[in-house]
Amino acid sequence: MDRIKLTANRREVIGKKVKVLRREGKLPAIIYGKGHEPLPIVLDLRDTTKLLREVSRATVLTIDVDGEEITALVRERQRGILTGLYEHIDFLAISMTEKVRTQVNIFVEGKSPAEDEFGAIVMTGAASVEVEALPADLPESLIVDVSGLENIGDTITVADLVLPKGVDILSDPTEMLAVITHAAQELAEEEEAGEEDLDFDAEPEVIGREEDEE
Repeated sequence: MDRIKLTANRREVIGKKVKVLRREGKLPAIIYGKGHEPLPIVLDLRDTTKLLREVSRATVLTIDVDGEEITALVRERQRGILTGLYEHIDFLAISMTEKVRTQVNIFVEGKSPAEDEFGAIVMTGAASVEVEALPADLPESLIVDVSGLENIGDTITVADLVLPKGVDILSDPTEMLAVITHAAQELAEEEEAGEEDLDFDAEPEVIGREEDEE
C-alpha cells in the first residue's frame, strides 16, 4: 500500500495568532522527534482531515514540508470541543532504521459459541496495546478472534495476541482484551459501578457564570 503523503509549509505564525490560520481553513501542526528540532508547520484543514480519516498512531506517513520529505507518525490530535474539527496535530519524526514505540488498536471479531448456547455476551477490555518495532513492521491493528471462546469466563489477554514478525509487545501481558460473561452479570456490574460513582453525601453544586478562559 502506498504511504499517505501530506503537504505542508513551514509556519511562522505561533501562539494565539494561529486562530487566524484556522479561520482561513488552515491546520497548525508541529513535527518533533529524536534529533529533530521542533518544526511548526501548517496544513490544509480539509485535505488533512480527509487523509487522516483512516490513519492510526501506527500509520507511517510522509510529510512534504516545502519540498523536504519527513517520515512521521501521528502522536496527538486536538479537536475543537464544539466544532469537532481538528485544531492542532502533533507529528513524531521517525527513522525507518530505528525502532519506535506506539499504540496499536485492537479489534474484536468472530462470534463465541457461548453467545448462542448460554446467552452470553462478549465484554471487551483494552482498546489498544503498546508495541515496539521498526516503522516498516508496525501493524495497523491487531485482531482478537473470540470464536474459540466456548464457555463463560473464557478470556483473551495481551499474552494471547499473535504478533507479526519483528513486533514486541510492551503492554501488561495479563491485561484483558475480551471475556465471555453472562449478560445479567455485566448489567449488575455496570449498575454497581454507577452507584459507586454517586456521592450521596456531597453538597449541591452552585452553578453560576464563569469567567471566560482564553
